[in-house]
Amino acid sequence: MKIGEVAKLTGLSVKSIRYYHDIGLVVGQRGENGYREYSLKSVESLEFIQHCRALGFTLEDCKALLELQNNTSRNAADVKAVASHHLQDIESRIEQLTVLKQQLSQFIHDCQGGNQPNCAILTGLSKHTCSKP
Repeated sequence: MKIGEVAKLTGLSVKSIRYYHDIGLVVGQRGENGYREYSLKSVESLEFIQHCRALGFTLEDCKALLELQNNTSRNAADVKAVASHHLQDIESRIEQLTVLKQQLSQFIHDCQGGNQPNCAILTGLSKHTCSKP
């Protein structure tokens, strides 16, 4: 299958497919005409990667999971470890975003708005006491 067909089947852009090819996540064989040809297995791998990315996995994690997917003698514990580590990262980001939400909500609450020049939001953003994510 040519890259345009693969793009239509997977919903990925041609640019993304080329990038995944260039970093070794999928392999397309070059035909005599110079075009990359992809197999059904490559399409399945791209769909797998797309689902992993939708869940927020890094490309490094996608590569590890794809290798595990293609390894019939894999250990489920290895898969679980990658997913568990990703879940910890998500939980950490949620905590950071919660702190940021609280800070911004407080800034907005403290700002009286109107035509006056004083603004609690700008004051809050200027202080070095803001929590860093």
